[in-house]
Amino acid sequence: MTFEEKTLKSERIYDGAIINLRRDKVTVSGGTSYREIIEHNGGAVIAALTHDKKLVMVRQYRKPAGKVMLEVPAGKIDPGEKPLEAAMRELKEETGYTAGNVKFLTSFYPSVGYSEEVLYLYLCTELTPGETCFDENEAIDIEVIELEKLFNMAMSGEIDDAKTAIAILMVKALAG
Repeated sequence: MTFEEKTLKSERIYDGAIINLRRDKVTVSGGTSYREIIEHNGGAVIAALTHDKKLVMVRQYRKPAGKVMLEVPAGKIDPGEKPLEAAMRELKEETGYTAGNVKFLTSFYPSVGYSEEVLYLYLCTELTPGETCFDENEAIDIEVIELEKLFNMAMSGEIDDAKTAIAILMVKALAG
């Protein structure tokens, strides 16, 4: 039987530039327990699809994974910013592209066990190339890769970033 936990007490453990961490005392079926929860403003994820069924991808080193990752463009939502605004900003900053057509696909929790973060996925089409505007701490390579190849990479486990796998699978289902 499902048991909905109720928060009895909440304590901020860490305040950071990108995340905060809190510890909640909660009710559980056998009494009480603690949950450590990451607070995050959320992020925007962009599946930028060209007219010839290729996705605009970024390749960058990710310290938590300890390796270079192939990903769809994405970034955090700034305080007071709407997810769509963040998506358009990140698309331009990371790839230089702007989109003539944008469609919201879905939102999802990437790590529901310990984080409140919600990611918002947008399909961007009618792309126009332009100049990138990387953050000063970003080192990104841009690649445009056939959707079919990316789909095969996701299915074989070569794409190991969850948001990227979700984006590829959803776009493949929509675009064929």
